Amino acid sequence: QAQLVESGGGSVQAGGSLRLSCKASGNTVRRYCMGWFRQAPGKEGEEIATSTRPETTTYVDSVRVRFTVSRGYAENTLYLQMDNLKPEDTGMYYCAAQSRALCVPSDPWDVWGRGTQVTVAS
Repeated sequence: QAQLVESGGGSVQAGGSLRLSCKASGNTVRRYCMGWFRQAPGKEGEEIATSTRPETTTYVDSVRVRFTVSRGYAENTLYLQMDNLKPEDTGMYYCAAQSRALCVPSDPWDVWGRGTQVTVAS
C-alpha cells in the first residue's frame, strides 16, 4: 500500500506563505487522484484541494486563488503552495490519495498521511 508523508508546516504571520509537501511512495503521484484536507481546531475536517490526473485541480471557495496544488513527478511529491495565509487557515493539513486517476467525490480516500500542523497568527 502506498505511503504518504507530509511536511512543510509551521507558524507564520497572517499574510505569509508556506509550501506543504506530500512525499508519496511508488507511482502514487504519477498515477492517482490526490488531495489536501484540513482540520481546524474544534471543527470537522474538510477537503480543500484535489488534483486529478492528468492535470485538473479543484479548490474549496475559502482557499481558491490563495492556494495552489501541484505535482512534482520527478520528486514523487504533491505540493500545496499557500499564500496570503489567514488565521482561519490554522489547522492540521493532510494529504490523501484515491486508487484511481479521476477523483470521485463520493468515493473514499484510500491512503492518508499523518499530517503537518499549520498555525497562522493574526
